Amino acid sequence: MISKSPKKRIKVITLGCSKNQVDTSHLLAQLPAGEFDVVPEEEDAEVDVLLVNTCGFIGDAKEESIQTILKCAALKESGQVGRLVVFGCLSQRYADKMPDLIPEVDAWYGARDLDPVIRELGATPSDSLRTGRYALQPGRPYAYLKISEGCDRRCAYCAIPLIRGAHKSVPIPDLVREAEGLAATGVKELILIAQDTTYYGLDLYGHRALAELLQALSAIPQIAWIRIHYSYPADFPEDVLDQMASNPKVCKYLDIPLQHIADPVLERMRRHVDGAWTRRLIATLRSRVPGVVLRTTLIVGHPGEGEAEFEELMDFIREARFERLGAFPYSEEEDTYGALHYADDVPQEVKESRYRLLMERQAEISTAFNESRVGTEETVLVDDWVDGTLVCRSQYESPEVDGEILVPCAEGKSLAGQFIRVRITAADAYDLQAEIMP
Repeated sequence: MISKSPKKRIKVITLGCSKNQVDTSHLLAQLPAGEFDVVPEEEDAEVDVLLVNTCGFIGDAKEESIQTILKCAALKESGQVGRLVVFGCLSQRYADKMPDLIPEVDAWYGARDLDPVIRELGATPSDSLRTGRYALQPGRPYAYLKISEGCDRRCAYCAIPLIRGAHKSVPIPDLVREAEGLAATGVKELILIAQDTTYYGLDLYGHRALAELLQALSAIPQIAWIRIHYSYPADFPEDVLDQMASNPKVCKYLDIPLQHIADPVLERMRRHVDGAWTRRLIATLRSRVPGVVLRTTLIVGHPGEGEAEFEELMDFIREARFERLGAFPYSEEEDTYGALHYADDVPQEVKESRYRLLMERQAEISTAFNESRVGTEETVLVDDWVDGTLVCRSQYESPEVDGEILVPCAEGKSLAGQFIRVRITAADAYDLQAEIMP
């Protein structure tokens, strides 16, 4: 209908987290190049098939997914799209409802298996291509590596196990092959992601094997940095700290979502740790890996969070001095333990007020940390060159969630994707300014 070329024109709109980016990359890598022409997501063009990879984690994400599908349905009605196909977390969670709500969509698929989507596109799933990756952003020097799927945790607020199912690790040899393929395209930094990276390997090897995976990935010559995201605090594998402390390829950076510090809230969250244990873990991380930068995520307004619990959280932020921190107000998600057993008893305006107060305090801490780096020298990876400025990161900044190191450079296009040495010259709460070392 749309294309007169023998190739089928296809585009994927990817919503939500980096895990969805990896799913889209795996999906497109399964399509025979001679039969498909992949249109970049940001390009406004007529396509034979438009796919939407949805997010269904919290209310705002679900709303964004629904609004995006409706916009795509309008494009189909206007003749700019041939078939409209939706997959991912939203359609996995609401498979029984969405087809009736948005009948313009031609096919709905879930998030746990890409093979039905591949077949919908007229291709045949191939075991030999499962570790392949299509470059969604060619030339980008970093890539996400999803080391497992699903989650065996049952945190009260979280719908991920309902959507993604039980924990399932990807075997180390498969991850090494995938990483080698990424390295061959110019990727220099791997960012390990999962619902819980520290749980990795239990189902396959009978023990937590993240440290072994780090060693295996470090053997790839082109890979210079390996970064760990989404680590669960309970039963943290301390051999990972040995890797962070001694392996030059493992960044001294850890994303470890703690969610709260007050015991009554942690108990209601079903986090299986208490405040004292959490404080000991933070102390261990900082002592075992000197100079480590910690990123965490917190929830404000969870059922049971009164003024005393929130004040304890605010005090903890000042005490722990996380270099990076994100937060979000509690969002009740149907069918979770929290939705079934607790009243959502903190008013929305209180949640929003607490969120603002928390982030204001964190801005002071982030500013102080960044300002402490002024005058220091750093090795940075150049992600891009934009309008005469190199957009860089050190091992202490993760892409898309942390700030950047901005370096004026009139002729710097050739440096994109390279490592350079810089001196930090200025800082604010988010970004740093720097100059190239002579």
